[in-house]
Amino acid sequence: MNASTYHPSPGSIASTISANAARLSEALNTHMRNSFQPESRKTLRKFHPAEVSGLTGISMSNLRTRHQEGDFPEVETDARGRRLYTAEEIDTIRKVMARTGRNGEAYLPGRRDGDGLQVISVVNFKGGSSKTTSAIHLAQRYALRGYRVLALDMDPQASLTTMFGYRPEIEFSETGTIYDALRYEDPVPLSQVIRKTYFHNLDLAPAGLILSEYETETAYALQHRVDPPFTQRLAIALEEVEKNYDLVLIDCPPQLGFTTMTALLASTGLLITVVPSMLDVASMAQFLEMAGETVRVLEESTGPTDWKFLKFLIARYEPTDVPQSQMAGFLRSILLDQVLNTPMLKSTAISDAGMTQQTIYELDPTQVIRKTLDRILESVNGVADEFEKVIQEAWGRRTD
Repeated sequence: MNASTYHPSPGSIASTISANAARLSEALNTHMRNSFQPESRKTLRKFHPAEVSGLTGISMSNLRTRHQEGDFPEVETDARGRRLYTAEEIDTIRKVMARTGRNGEAYLPGRRDGDGLQVISVVNFKGGSSKTTSAIHLAQRYALRGYRVLALDMDPQASLTTMFGYRPEIEFSETGTIYDALRYEDPVPLSQVIRKTYFHNLDLAPAGLILSEYETETAYALQHRVDPPFTQRLAIALEEVEKNYDLVLIDCPPQLGFTTMTALLASTGLLITVVPSMLDVASMAQFLEMAGETVRVLEESTGPTDWKFLKFLIARYEPTDVPQSQMAGFLRSILLDQVLNTPMLKSTAISDAGMTQQTIYELDPTQVIRKTLDRILESVNGVADEFEKVIQEAWGRRTD
C-alpha cells in the first residue's frame, strides 16, 4: 500500500492517537486561557523592595533614601504603602547606581569592551533531568540581574517555548522557530525569529516540532557537501544579533544528534544537568563518552572547540534521600570542582508553578507557603549566583 494514500480507519490506533492529540490540544488551550485571563499573553508580576535589594545589591535603607532624594523614579505602591517595582524600573535603578554609586560598574554585570558573547548550552542525554527548568530559571534570574539574555530553544518538544506562554504546535507549526534560521534552503536572519518576551532583558528564539526536520536535512546536506555545514550554522546565525546580548542560554534536546551538536559547537560553555541516581549518572556517562568522541572527530576538520568551561549541576536533589546524597558525593569525588557546589533542589513549588507555565520568579510570594518558597529560592538563586561567577571568570573578571 502506498503510504502517501493511506488514511487510518475510524477505529484504528492511528485515529485514536490523533483524536487524543486533538482533545489534549483543546484542553491545553482552555487551561492556558483560564490561567492567563484577561491577558492574551503572560505578564510579569512586580517585585517587592527586599527582592529589588537582593537583585541589585542596593541596601533597603539606601533604596529608601535614594527614593526620598529623588534619585530613583517613583513607582507604584500597594495598599500598605510598600513600593512595587517592574523589571524595567529595577533596570532603571541599576543604571542610576552605575552612574552615581560607589563602584558603579558592579551594577552592570554584562559585557564590557572586549568581552565576547557567552553562549551556554544546557544539556543532558536523558529526559527529566531538569534541563529546561534549569535553563529558564537561569535565563530569568540573569535578566533580572541586569544581563541581556537570549533564551534559545533547540528542542523540537519546545518545552522552553511553552514556558513563555506560547502554544508551539499551533503558533509555530510551520514557521517562526529557530529552524527558520538554521535550515539549508532559504534560511532567514536570526533577528526575524527572535521574539521579545514579557520579561525585560529576556528574548526568545522559539522551537517547534518542525525543528526535527533539521536532523534529516543535515544528513542530506553532509552527503551533498552543502555549506555552511551544521558545525557552523548556529554560530553564523548568532553573529547577526551578537551585539544585542550578553548571554545566550540554549535548551538542547535530550539526545546527541545534529541539533545538539550544532548547539554545542556554537557554545562557549556547557552546563550538564544530572539527577544523582545510578541510572541517570550511567546515562550521563554514556552521553559524555559519545559527545567526547563526536567532538574529537569534528575537531579534526573544524579545529579546536573553544569552550571556556564545563560544569555539572546536580538537579532534582533531595537532601534527605540517602542514596541521592551518596551519589552526589560520588560525583563530586570523581568530577571535583567541575560540579557546582549548590544543587538544584526538587521542590513542589517548581512543580506547582509549572502547572500554569510559571517559574518561581513569576509566582506571587503571597500565594505560596513562605517557607517552601524561601527554600527553593535559596537553592535556585544559589545555583544562578555560583554559575554567574563562572561566567564572569570567563570574561576574565575576579569574583572573590
